[in-house]
Amino acid sequence: MTVNTICLDFFRNYVHGEAAFHPRVNVIAGENAQGKTNLLEAIAYLSSASSHRARYDRELIQHGADHAFLKAGATSRGREVTLEANLHRGAKRQLRSNGVKLKTAGELSGLLNTVLFCPEDLYLIREGAEARRRFLDSCICQLRPRYAQALSEYKRLYQHKTRILKDSEQYPGLLDALDDFSLRMAQCGAVIIHYRAHFIKRLVEAAPAIHADCSGGREKLSLRYETVSTVTDPEAAPKALFSQLIAHQENHREAELAARSCLSGPHKDELAVEINGESAKTYASQGQTRTAALALKLAARDLFRQETGEWPVLLLDDVLSELDLRRQEFVLNRITSGQVFITCCEEEKLARMREGKAFRIKNGTLI
Repeated sequence: MTVNTICLDFFRNYVHGEAAFHPRVNVIAGENAQGKTNLLEAIAYLSSASSHRARYDRELIQHGADHAFLKAGATSRGREVTLEANLHRGAKRQLRSNGVKLKTAGELSGLLNTVLFCPEDLYLIREGAEARRRFLDSCICQLRPRYAQALSEYKRLYQHKTRILKDSEQYPGLLDALDDFSLRMAQCGAVIIHYRAHFIKRLVEAAPAIHADCSGGREKLSLRYETVSTVTDPEAAPKALFSQLIAHQENHREAELAARSCLSGPHKDELAVEINGESAKTYASQGQTRTAALALKLAARDLFRQETGEWPVLLLDDVLSELDLRRQEFVLNRITSGQVFITCCEEEKLARMREGKAFRIKNGTLI
């Protein structure tokens, strides 16, 4: 898969920007706060309708503007595709593929796959479980439309149920709707757990070997999926998982009422990472956590290739400067195929390019 062209209007610090890209390596150099990350964020957004830096779409719209527009021309699975996103303050976003309006973000699945690696990801292992859930969600949403739809609906239901629990003391009548929201959350949650389990199973097969290569075989990486305690087999069909989630909810109903928060469901899931049998989050050194994060990201890239038959677009956002030379070379040596975007502050890195295209960026303008 490749991104051939992009057009941005009022997106972040881009008043208007257009560019045509190389099918292999694209290096974007420039000082901080000029728009390098914003460009990669735009590409990633068009692949999944979500941002790794913004919780709400309105945060992507340039200050003082009432809308933003993103458009990319891409090649995917042997055909040309045009992806568009119109973002508006106070109105629902509009997504299009080849001019056809998409009803949900899930319909973007498979049209353009991207793997983004940014400096924050180097601390993926050290952060809380939410960071690793975001990693899983970002990957699976691009591969499984049903997962993307279930996750979006689950988040909506979670917000409503949380509001019911928080306001129930003042408005007891709200509790009449509680069981219905719990039921629907269990339905969506069963789909989420099923797909997460199968994706993690494949990560378990791919990531440790990559980690061993990077660490010189000195360390062993292991991954484990931790989900709702009543779930006996996360890989089971959603129908079987649904009844187990309902049982867990019933067991925690009184506790949720007392805590006024949702205590039961896949929003508590964890991807546990261990190095040499010990928790990486607790005991790993900085170098070990970075190596583990590299392994997860590069394994995800390999899984996209296995799934679709094409390499996803790899977005490396200033990550090389955060790695020592050995890890820099390890990452670059694994990028033997597919399109990659690399941002950097130091223009001397442009000299390392063997093929591709170089851009310099200043105040949201690509040169």
